[in-house]
Amino acid sequence: MTAPALVLVVEDEAALRADIVEELQEAGYRTLAAADGAAALALLADAAPDLVLCDITMPELDGYGLLSALRADRPELAATPFVFLSALSEPRDMVEGKLMGADDYLVKPVDYDLMLATVAARLRQVARIRESDGGEIARLRQTLSALSQDGAERALDLIALGVVLLDGGGRVLHANCAARSMIETGEFVTLQKGAVGATDTPGDRALRDAITEALAAARAGLGKLTGVMLERAEDALTASALVCPLPKTFGTPETQPHVAVFLSPPARQRRISAPLLADLFGLTPTETRVAAALASGARPADAAVELGVSQTTIAFHMRNLFQKTGTNRQTDLVALILAGPMMIEAV
Repeated sequence: MTAPALVLVVEDEAALRADIVEELQEAGYRTLAAADGAAALALLADAAPDLVLCDITMPELDGYGLLSALRADRPELAATPFVFLSALSEPRDMVEGKLMGADDYLVKPVDYDLMLATVAARLRQVARIRESDGGEIARLRQTLSALSQDGAERALDLIALGVVLLDGGGRVLHANCAARSMIETGEFVTLQKGAVGATDTPGDRALRDAITEALAAARAGLGKLTGVMLERAEDALTASALVCPLPKTFGTPETQPHVAVFLSPPARQRRISAPLLADLFGLTPTETRVAAALASGARPADAAVELGVSQTTIAFHMRNLFQKTGTNRQTDLVALILAGPMMIEAV
């Protein structure tokens, strides 16, 4: 059973905070509560809420500061709805909040029916995005499913992206030419005793965990996508892996791959076609530039400097990218941006 949505309530008035929490809990939501933005950031170090309901005027760190910090420093929460709750009802206050990336704006005194309706509507919107499973990922799986048993290995060798197919036990069934080349260099990826891993310890742990989760998802018929960043210790050069469960209809029972691992080249070797990227994911020109910068290894702060915009603007466009690609983490977004065009360009 899916756990109820988790709502973070950030409000400095203790009585009002308690009332809001009570209303949300009676409506079936799980809750976290903080008295100001600084306390909320501390809670967010160990939690990922499904929605944030936040006052604006607070001590320590106000609502604008919390929103700015989340959009700039926590890109994995970019798709999390952020709803302002404040006594400030002037249009300019609402405009400022929405320009910073707020999703909605509720005015005090609190109308609890409206609050609950707003929370439910925003959570339904996020659920629709996540349930879509990215669209593009489904196309990647369908591409593999459409390959014939006899021609699959030859077809995969034509793809510039590294592709490793794993059986139900996580053992390698096939690595295409690009994947074998990456394994042979020993810079990012390893192949030991039939298992694929990463050369850096954090990346290796994350990759193995992602494969374990993908195997479970494949057995359950689910489409969970996980991206993993791989880093070379001596110069912090990065590559990425996209771990994707495969449908049960692919292959024969004896040789059926359960998981595909898509391996991107190191950042210095990435060549992203902007027109193809825009067409594949339906991106605007600015979203395309942001996506290309991230795919080339830039962090959000670096992308802001490169494009001459604020980090808040980058966070806004990243939020749109998450929605259009069906992802909710920067790692997954980058892996998908790299995987989609590279597979299509090779066909």
